[in-house]
Amino acid sequence: MDKKELFEEIKRKFLEFDFDGVKSLVRKALEEGCTPNEVIEGALRPAMEIAGQKFEKGEFFLAELVVAGDLFKEVMDEILVPEIEKGRGTVKKLGTVVIGTVKGDLHDIGKNIVATMLRAAGFEVIDLGVDVSPEKFVEAVKRYNADIVGMSALLTTTMLEMKNVIEALKREGLRDKVKVIIGGAAVSEDFAREIGADAYGEDAVKAVEICKKLVGAK
Repeated sequence: MDKKELFEEIKRKFLEFDFDGVKSLVRKALEEGCTPNEVIEGALRPAMEIAGQKFEKGEFFLAELVVAGDLFKEVMDEILVPEIEKGRGTVKKLGTVVIGTVKGDLHDIGKNIVATMLRAAGFEVIDLGVDVSPEKFVEAVKRYNADIVGMSALLTTTMLEMKNVIEALKREGLRDKVKVIIGGAAVSEDFAREIGADAYGEDAVKAVEICKKLVGAK
């Protein structure tokens, strides 16, 4: 089975909610030389996206979407995060990132992947969770003396909350002290520019690369 076939099989078993089957294949992929990120981007994230699409079409119910999220989290926590951490060895701290899904949005899969990858790269990550108000972002920036604010939105109805966070940072005199990166299915490079963010990360790998550049790390 080549890499592509292996990833297709992981997706198939994922959408059948075969926890043991998915974990077994993910381990096999790692043994055959795939990186954790290749498994995430090539199999797990697409499987989660298909689950989301099936939910929107009425082919999956909320309970099934929750199970898909649990499966994703288990594979990350049990197999991929330890593998990522193992690969980083001792990493000097690059900076502090406050990250969260904006107010009104409860999606966290993408945000969680970014948070995991940032930690693996050497950032301290303060994960505020989902449905985070501008006030909570501001409070965390002050409390943790953050270098970067990372915001995620999956819904087009919540993406404007990102602008509200940036405006709140400006009102508190913090905007010049932090860099702002946004990501999520609802947003784009153009939207980042439009609302005055510093950067847009289209996936977890890009987001980590950009955050490194934002703090001047190589």
